[in-house]
Amino acid sequence: MINIITGKDFSNMIINGSSLISINKQSINDLNVFPVPDGDTGTNMSMTINAGAAELTKKAPATVGDASAATASALLRGARGNSGVILSLLFRGISKHLKNLDTATTKDFALALQDGVAAAYKAVMKPTEGTILTVARLSADTAVEVSETVEDFIELFEAILKTGEAALANTINQNPVLKKAGVIDAGGKGYLVILEGMLAALKGEMVKAEDANTQTEAKEKANFSDFDQEEINFSYCTEFIVGKENDKPVEPLREYLSGIGDSIVLVDDDEIIKVHVHTNEPGNVITKALTYGSLLTVKIENMREQHTNMVNDEAAVHEEAPVEATPEKKYGTVAVCAGDGMMEVFKDLGVDNLVTGGQTMNPSTEDILAAVQKTPAEIVFVFPNNKNIVMAAQQCVDLTEKKVIVIPTRTVPQGISALISMDPDMSEEDLEQCFKDAASNVHTALVTYAARDSVFDGHDISAGEYLALLEGALLCNSSDLEVVKKAVAEALCEFSPEIITVFYGENVEEDAAAEFAGVFESVAKDADTSVVYGGQPVYYYVISAE
Repeated sequence: MINIITGKDFSNMIINGSSLISINKQSINDLNVFPVPDGDTGTNMSMTINAGAAELTKKAPATVGDASAATASALLRGARGNSGVILSLLFRGISKHLKNLDTATTKDFALALQDGVAAAYKAVMKPTEGTILTVARLSADTAVEVSETVEDFIELFEAILKTGEAALANTINQNPVLKKAGVIDAGGKGYLVILEGMLAALKGEMVKAEDANTQTEAKEKANFSDFDQEEINFSYCTEFIVGKENDKPVEPLREYLSGIGDSIVLVDDDEIIKVHVHTNEPGNVITKALTYGSLLTVKIENMREQHTNMVNDEAAVHEEAPVEATPEKKYGTVAVCAGDGMMEVFKDLGVDNLVTGGQTMNPSTEDILAAVQKTPAEIVFVFPNNKNIVMAAQQCVDLTEKKVIVIPTRTVPQGISALISMDPDMSEEDLEQCFKDAASNVHTALVTYAARDSVFDGHDISAGEYLALLEGALLCNSSDLEVVKKAVAEALCEFSPEIITVFYGENVEEDAAAEFAGVFESVAKDADTSVVYGGQPVYYYVISAE
């Protein structure tokens, strides 16, 4: 019988859950109901919790409060896609309940699960039942009920999973889209897989997953022999996290750090203060920090000694946190897109920083945050350009000292049109509204193919068919590409567009794209039609009408 869990237990549970979902991520991807190849729920959830597993492997926190806090922080910054963001919010709520505990009982853990559900529901603007939210909520309700009489964690988890499986099976009846496709919810399945891995850890059954990636992207290597020790102004790289125990403002700490060091990054979160600073007085920094609360983690490294060792080794991994760029202007912009051509379009429009991503490869909150931090502006507008990236972008708002405004663009053409309307002389409120108005005037059609047999919007879809989507809804499916092209042209012309732009993808020849544009020219004679190389993956064509 396991009556309590420690920080080590919690860490093993997260690591095991991460391994299990890494193994099963493709089967979760395959549950996505859209017939387009955007099956990435399993991948997004796996990469999100892998960030937590990697952090726990490095830190090995002793208390359950520290372990849950490390997990929540890593998941928040590593969240990818809506499913990943919701998963991070669930663990965020769990962390808040466990934050002051050395160990946790079944009742503690059950109430933490319930707090996690509350945090997720609060953050999602329009919660939809028949999703991961439903599965998590019903599972947590069972946990609270069972924990009143059950002290054994294994018995608790078995009850949670029993309810969760029933809730997951019922998602097909709650969500009309799932019912039409004949599948259960992918996000709910991913959540239960993680819980299964956590239960297995409690039983001592650690998953052996050689292909379960607990490291995310490889770090860039730097050649430190290019630098002399004289260029190191301060000797000690000092990093720490303080658990906040009072409401003291952090500005005095920031001012103090500015006077005794450089390369300063200070994150003031709900429960913690995270600091990175290069200084010659690490002891004084720690003493100052202790006035805010207890140290959760601390790392002090002699950079001069590191420099010598790195030059001798001829290589090193550079892991310094991105430093916030000093504002040089009032407004800055960050956009998400995929494809060499699309990136060039955004660069021509003057975007400050680009984040690579889109359908099937959603960037994490940390990826977007890094681009925001590098933008030398007081106010940074972020254009996600994909509905599944909006939530990840919105998490950046509370993770930086810069003011971040997310313009909820759902397609790349919306982002392009919004940026065209950029006017640095406008007020913040007027510019935000201007961006939103410009995006709302854009209609987007996509041409791709079906990755598998499916049913969508009442239509039978066969693997390999060409598909046309208009504003995210299925417009046409056919094995004849010419039929699809004509359907797209006629549908977009219903909006009486003045400008039509055909962005062609990485596997499309320019002549074929020009031929497609000719279909628009013959149908919409009054519109100005142009062809632009986008180089985007997944979609043969992205067509903008405005």
